[in-house]
Amino acid sequence: MADIAVDTRPRARSNENARWRVFARNVFPFVVVLGLWEIVARAGVFPPKLFPSLVTIAETFVRLTANGILPHHTFDTILRLLAGFALAAIAGVVLGILMGRSRRIEDIALPLVSIGAPIPGLAYAPLFLLWFGLGNTSAVLLVAFVSAFPIIFNTWTGVKAVKEIWVRSALAMGADDRRLFVKVIVPGALPYILTGLRLGLAQAWRILVGIEMLAAVPWGLGWMIFGAREFLNTDVMLAGVVVIAVLGLALEKLVFQKIEEYTVMRWGMVR
Repeated sequence: MADIAVDTRPRARSNENARWRVFARNVFPFVVVLGLWEIVARAGVFPPKLFPSLVTIAETFVRLTANGILPHHTFDTILRLLAGFALAAIAGVVLGILMGRSRRIEDIALPLVSIGAPIPGLAYAPLFLLWFGLGNTSAVLLVAFVSAFPIIFNTWTGVKAVKEIWVRSALAMGADDRRLFVKVIVPGALPYILTGLRLGLAQAWRILVGIEMLAAVPWGLGWMIFGAREFLNTDVMLAGVVVIAVLGLALEKLVFQKIEEYTVMRWGMVR
């Protein structure tokens, strides 16, 4: 029987075109925003000092990077962010799971979390500065405290949302408490936990930028942005904002999306 050759080139070409369409769809909003920004800057609607062009912002970004100032600010901010967010993730996930599995803990913790969550993060800043003093300690603890609330809420919701039939099926097949927790509760709640971590990270960024000014830390993107405001260095401020945006996008694409791909998407829980 003669071998039948299958031409896979059309399929490969189709996959490549699909990837380019996804890339164009993701890039298009940024192109539109940057184009509108450049048009407004060139039109002279605002003074160039207050609304610099993209070229000016890029030149400032390169200059601050080349002389080491921007990397130093970025490194210090990342350390505070990771330290605070790690504390929030651990405490938030643990407390959320305990609330979801224990009615007594839920009755005690839920009212406290419900009261504390709506309060703006900066409202807690004076208390933390009085309790822990100026510097990194108060900044890290405040980031952890504020960003823990969405993690707790979403983890608790995820545990409560695990389908009862899954739990009963696992118990009927002889699963003990440990296997029930590892094989059913955590996988079932994981999409909610990841959402809570995303929201917590956004909260962490917002409060960190503000507290870096108030806590009198010597370095940090928030400190740089607020310091540049005093001298109307809008290009420096926007360079700091760009770094924050790039870091946030990198964490989303390289961390959260990878976790989703290897867990809930592989399990068929989300598409």
